[in-house]
Amino acid sequence: MNERSVSVLAIAAHRDDVEQTCGGTLLKMAERGHRTAVLDLSRGEMGTRGTAVQRAQEAAESAQILQVSWRGALDLPDGRIENSLENRVKIAAVVRLLRPRVVILPYGKGRHPDHYTASKLGYEACFLAGLKKLDFGALELNLESARSTPVKFSPVEAAAAQPHRPFKIIYASLYYDVRPTFVVEITDQFERRFQSLMAYASQYEDQAEGSGLFPAQAEIRSRIETMARFYGLLAGVTYAEPFIQEEVGLVEDITALPVQSI
Repeated sequence: MNERSVSVLAIAAHRDDVEQTCGGTLLKMAERGHRTAVLDLSRGEMGTRGTAVQRAQEAAESAQILQVSWRGALDLPDGRIENSLENRVKIAAVVRLLRPRVVILPYGKGRHPDHYTASKLGYEACFLAGLKKLDFGALELNLESARSTPVKFSPVEAAAAQPHRPFKIIYASLYYDVRPTFVVEITDQFERRFQSLMAYASQYEDQAEGSGLFPAQAEIRSRIETMARFYGLLAGVTYAEPFIQEEVGLVEDITALPVQSI
């Protein structure tokens, strides 16, 4: 691994998506010594509440809570994320530079078009990142860092980086009602995961703006806890986050399988 390499990269459409879907898992991996990263594709300029500048500051605070090693945001238009070649190449550049073993993407179905578009966009970008002859052309890698000591990525560096594809791609499925392939226990991480979401004060503090669209803060806590308890119940733990993997799982020792059947 080079100084920029990470073990896990979560790619999300919006700032605060990973906090809701896989924040506990990212924190758990960081606590186990893995370097983690978050790439937000847009910056929140279309949000009913707050501004893109506020969202950037809040994303930085959340990154500290989740102990991610790097967090950045591309400049894809909020509410209009498209699966274009230009956007695939931008993400592929980041994948080559960070060289993650595991990539977490949004699940491919959901209410918000940005979420399911980001799923396919992220997968195809990971594929492109492994092509030796990928043409970066006149790539403009306009990355906004969410850390106080940002790591600068340039198009020249991206073009010079060796091809790389993640070993594993998994999908955070909390936004869609589908039975997960597996869940990750986040009992010890749940409170800090909730704190990372509440770092987005512009979005989740009780306020008049958008009150008809956003639930009250106390209700948010109740909803998030209920969902985490539900997925924890499936595996016999207190809190968990759900994921989908498309590949068949490989088991070496059936006597070591977790989760009791009866």
